[in-house]
Amino acid sequence: MRYQVFTNTPAHVHLYKHMVRGLQEQGHEVLVMGRDYGCTEALLDYYELPYEIYGKCETTKFSLFRELPKHYFNIAKHTRRFDPDVIFGYGAYAAHAGALSRTPVVLVCDSEPTTLDHAISKPFASAFLTPAAFGANLGPKHYRFNGFKENAYLHPDVFEARDDIRDLLGVGPDEKYAILRLNAFGSHHDVGHAGFTPKRRRELIEQLSEHVTVLVSDEKGDMDFEGIDAREFDLHPALLHDALAEAHLLVADTQTMVTEAALLGTPAVRSNSFVGADDMGNFVELENHDLIYNIAEFDDATAKALEIARDDDVKAAWRAKRDEYVADKVNLTEVLLDVATHVDDLRGVQTIERVDASGTGV
Repeated sequence: MRYQVFTNTPAHVHLYKHMVRGLQEQGHEVLVMGRDYGCTEALLDYYELPYEIYGKCETTKFSLFRELPKHYFNIAKHTRRFDPDVIFGYGAYAAHAGALSRTPVVLVCDSEPTTLDHAISKPFASAFLTPAAFGANLGPKHYRFNGFKENAYLHPDVFEARDDIRDLLGVGPDEKYAILRLNAFGSHHDVGHAGFTPKRRRELIEQLSEHVTVLVSDEKGDMDFEGIDAREFDLHPALLHDALAEAHLLVADTQTMVTEAALLGTPAVRSNSFVGADDMGNFVELENHDLIYNIAEFDDATAKALEIARDDDVKAAWRAKRDEYVADKVNLTEVLLDVATHVDDLRGVQTIERVDASGTGV
């Protein structure tokens, strides 16, 4: 069979990379559609995935809308040429490629705020796969799995951190370090939301660096390091999860890396304007299991980060909690491979359940 897979962001490359390899090993033909956004193409090259770039998108709110016509033109061209049997993706691009090619489309979704994407994808999607903690009901084609999308690449069955990551980072064997992850807030679902201001970034680093070495991963790439005791994470982006697994702490105003930290047993403090009563289900779930902290107010978030930075025993305690929590979570790559071969009748996939009108499983 012929599978087309959409990777619009770096996170999507990680989501589908093992599935792509698995399909290839089974003898199927796969084409990955990538977008030149952040380090997406660098990851596609690193993992040697068969891909075509359908367009670019900068880390600004209006870049996507400006580039959309080119994106859809190139998607249509490559989809017609490849003639897929099944399409996997995350949102509207994949759904509309399926409409064009009259192909079944499977979408993995984990962000409740992307309501526009859900609405314009629904008529063309064959199935939505979401974490069990997902708080919205996407209708009769909605299926849930026990885990998170990050289980596709951070489940213990598929991920083992490099043992030389400290040498590559240039930190000592007992040196505590924290990763500060900064969001560009450039996606359409980020409109109206914000994280750390430049001033507060510097305040956080000044306080945190008194206790740990600070490595900064800045999605937008415009962090000013002059006069602050921190340095840029400058390894290949494919090694970021290895660094995160070994880190003492993650502080972030972004989303995905917080879930990744929880699944790797690294304490995480998340602070942005998404935090609150209507927060996304996966972050509520992880906080309820004491794996992350969601704190909207900057001063409170800083205080919690400093508390963790000073605690020499926190890492061992977190890994124990992580091990207990992930014990029953699915390897999502295995689920996706199973879905790929049962797309015409998902009742044959035992690791997902369909969501009924009330939002419960059937």
